[in-house]
Amino acid sequence: MSWGTLHASLQRCFPSCRIFVLGIGFFTLCFLMTSLGGQFSAKRLGDSPFTIRTEVMGALESRGVLRRMSDMLELLMKRMDILARLENSTDFHKGDEARFPLDRSPAAGLMERIQAIAQNVSDIAIKVDQILRNSLMSAKMGDGRRDQCEVPRDPKYPDCAGKVEWMRARWTSDPCYAFFGVDGTECSFLIYLSEVEWFCPPLPWRNQTAAAPSPPPPPRAAFRSDLARLLELVGTGKESLSFMKKRIRHLAQQWLRAARRLEQKLKGRQRDQKHILVHIGFLTEESGDVFSPRVLKGGPLGEMVQWADILAALFLLGHSLRVTVSLKELQSNLGVPPGRGNCPLTNPLPFDLIYTDYHGLQQMKQHMGLSFKKYRCRVRVIDTFGTEPAYNHEEYATLRGFRTNWGYWNLHPSQFMTMFRKLGTGTHGGDFGGL
Repeated sequence: MSWGTLHASLQRCFPSCRIFVLGIGFFTLCFLMTSLGGQFSAKRLGDSPFTIRTEVMGALESRGVLRRMSDMLELLMKRMDILARLENSTDFHKGDEARFPLDRSPAAGLMERIQAIAQNVSDIAIKVDQILRNSLMSAKMGDGRRDQCEVPRDPKYPDCAGKVEWMRARWTSDPCYAFFGVDGTECSFLIYLSEVEWFCPPLPWRNQTAAAPSPPPPPRAAFRSDLARLLELVGTGKESLSFMKKRIRHLAQQWLRAARRLEQKLKGRQRDQKHILVHIGFLTEESGDVFSPRVLKGGPLGEMVQWADILAALFLLGHSLRVTVSLKELQSNLGVPPGRGNCPLTNPLPFDLIYTDYHGLQQMKQHMGLSFKKYRCRVRVIDTFGTEPAYNHEEYATLRGFRTNWGYWNLHPSQFMTMFRKLGTGTHGGDFGGL
């Protein structure tokens, strides 16, 4: 091939080469920004302490991408340099220096652009490498802390060691532990037992949650004069609920007159509005709901009469009510974590009081974990015939052989609401709940 033919080929090649290389450079920068943006935006301040290793591995892949891009640009620059030298040599032999000056030829300008891009990529790669080294060092320090966690020996937390031993053996027995971040490491046990439960002292290297601000004062309770909203809260779908709503409508005028008399008697005395959950446990499918199919067939109606009157009284007194007749609704309103019920609630109990029956009480105990013991003083049990203290106190009843299917709850006698005034003294069978 002659020098003239080679020169003509290069002239035709260089415009397309410039477009190709500039396109490669533009694509490289776009890919770089997208890749790095995705990696660094994935880091959130609220991430779990157990996800550091995954993010570092993702960042290492980004560093490899940067190095490959830099190598590709360097190779492209070398090849363009060969082409530029070949063109300069051809122009020199043809005497075309005036048309393509050596110092500002198209290849030279393109080379400068590629070199600038390669330098920028190289600088970014160095900075990313520094960031990754710092991240890896921090991750190793965190792993070291987690691997070196020791069970504290604090006399204020005497059950801590035993609970950690239990967690080692059974933390996989309920998915709720993994839901709260337990992953089998010693420190995850201690974090859970100190921050979710309260058997171990807080770890000094953990971020301590600031004291929660004082809640706003509760709204004032005002007597209501319309029961339409209550009928909506009771709901539909069961014959038992239909019977209760029919009774509320039938006695509406009597309830309203009683509310007006009480309002006059109190003479404007201020009362706090209570947020109350009413869980009618015997109507849930999990308890069998044997009452609803028998409402219109002569079945027992005493419990439904008592529940209807309690709902009407609480509503007219101006309290905020939430009515549930299924286990799923109960779990949702309480904030029960996923699992088998061994963990506490995900948030503080949002209700001031909970009215329920023995079926609901058993459901709450099964699904609230330690929170049941913490909040059981807020429970009011609709106990139609009352429960004597001898059967309520578990240790006393066990020592004396008192057997019952409904006792052993260790509640205060005044937490049982009965329909008999004689028993409703607050010390024997419970408080009078009305009928």
